[in-house]
Amino acid sequence: MSFLDILARDKVITKDDVGYITQEAQSAEKPIEQILRDRGIDEQLILKAKGEFLEIPSRVVGDKEISYDTLKYIPEESASHYKIIPLGVKDNTLDVGFVDPDNIEARDALNFISQKNGMPYKIFLVSEGDFTRVLDSYRGLSGEVSKALGDLDTTFKIENLDINREEKEGNPKDINIIEDAPVTKIVATVLRYAIEGEASDIHIEPLVDSVRVRFRVDGIMNTSLVLPSKVKEAVVSRIKILCNMKLDERRKPQDGRFSARIEERKIDFRVSTFPTYYGEKVVMRILDQQRGVAKLSEIGFTKENYELILEAIKRPYGLILISGPTGSGKSTTLYSMLNEIDRDEQNVLSLEDPIEYNISGMNQSQVHPEIGYTFATGLRTTLRQDPDVIMVGEIRDKETAQLAIQAALTGHLVLSTIHTNSSVGIVPRLVDMGIDPYLIAPTLILGMAQRLVGKAYEPAVEAVPIDGSFKAMIDAQFKDLPDEFKSKIPATGEVLRRKPTPDCPKGTKGRMAVTEVYKMDRALEAIILKEPTELAINKYLRSKGMLSMKEDAMIKALDKIIPFEEVSDL
Repeated sequence: MSFLDILARDKVITKDDVGYITQEAQSAEKPIEQILRDRGIDEQLILKAKGEFLEIPSRVVGDKEISYDTLKYIPEESASHYKIIPLGVKDNTLDVGFVDPDNIEARDALNFISQKNGMPYKIFLVSEGDFTRVLDSYRGLSGEVSKALGDLDTTFKIENLDINREEKEGNPKDINIIEDAPVTKIVATVLRYAIEGEASDIHIEPLVDSVRVRFRVDGIMNTSLVLPSKVKEAVVSRIKILCNMKLDERRKPQDGRFSARIEERKIDFRVSTFPTYYGEKVVMRILDQQRGVAKLSEIGFTKENYELILEAIKRPYGLILISGPTGSGKSTTLYSMLNEIDRDEQNVLSLEDPIEYNISGMNQSQVHPEIGYTFATGLRTTLRQDPDVIMVGEIRDKETAQLAIQAALTGHLVLSTIHTNSSVGIVPRLVDMGIDPYLIAPTLILGMAQRLVGKAYEPAVEAVPIDGSFKAMIDAQFKDLPDEFKSKIPATGEVLRRKPTPDCPKGTKGRMAVTEVYKMDRALEAIILKEPTELAINKYLRSKGMLSMKEDAMIKALDKIIPFEEVSDL
């Protein structure tokens, strides 16, 4: 006999249903309760029958709010893992709701909790739905998330953060936080130092006997903090609370985000966890909303390239593609382009993964591939939203490429990114994806590629004369540039060389883009239709005076904007 027989006795289901439901649960590897809920059986009837069968009293929680004083008897992590929830205290006895009373580990955990609290307990059977609602109230309770953020804001106002700066040989920026510092203060300190140091990312990495915290500044990783191993789980849990992540899930990655007001600035943090051998690693991307998106004129374009881009984004339709590896600033450039577009008179939509900055007047949508909402499916929907301008985060496959081309052909301006090594590789890449050259030629109005280089920091560089090896390198690079375009090369006898200082070992602060840009014309269209190869396209663009990214970097080095070593790093 099972509780299904009780449901059949009460005529909630038929006797024939008992066998079918049991068989379906076995074949689908689903709990019987789930099968019943899927069939529309009321959860309260399931709970009543199951309680009668197990000879355990059932309890309906419904919309009743469980107080914080009650919830604190069982930690959220234990409640989630063992599927047990505190329901209330009566006659100095804790009423506990079980989803599965046969779970021996849950009983053992509850015995331990009971001994710790010095309070006996009484078991009640609760439904899965009531369990989920009570579990959610842990986070919503005077909201643990809101409380954590409030604590975070308060902590930033504390002047004495118990931080000891130690000037260490080879790494004078190391900061050691005393081991007894509160976890809230530790997390707040990490975030504050990252913001003050203009970091783009924070990496919290568990090691065998410590926790390493690294900041990425101007693309370079630096170890900045060292924490004792014993605070590892507490620090990760603190960050998970801020993001409303699952505290008990440590076996697979999670994503989340939170915001905080630091020094009167609203900062967004995009958070990702990753399980490693010694524990969970956390990476936080810092998105400073106050700093916002750089102006197009501030990114680092030459006058010629800047004018080409402005001309392209003013076109009523066509395809603009930016290429480059991850971390080359493609998304920032896209945002800067969109900032130049009149968003009051035009309907501007974007598909992003993820949304990094909120742009006023633009309808931004986050894709979720895990539920089937990809760039391709989103682009189909976008086309039914009467758009004028569409930004697609990345063209990754043939379907997305075809839809982007179709959108450009039907009167829309489409901006996107694509992974190639250079701008001339954009057309061959589209062809490799299965796009016909006759569709590329009339739609692609601008192709560009970019990388990021460090801007010279005056105290950490020195001027040196251009010697024989420097001059030979420059001459070789520009050898095939037609003579009428060589006036673009600055006439100078000096360049800047890195002269590392303790506070600036790389000789640079801040970054700018080096780019190569071309626009479509009739001659280029003919080449794409006839011979869409990198060799043929590059030969033509070179004859028109297009500079490569490396040459753009060389010109910036000759103008003493970047150290010459940045050219070699490309």
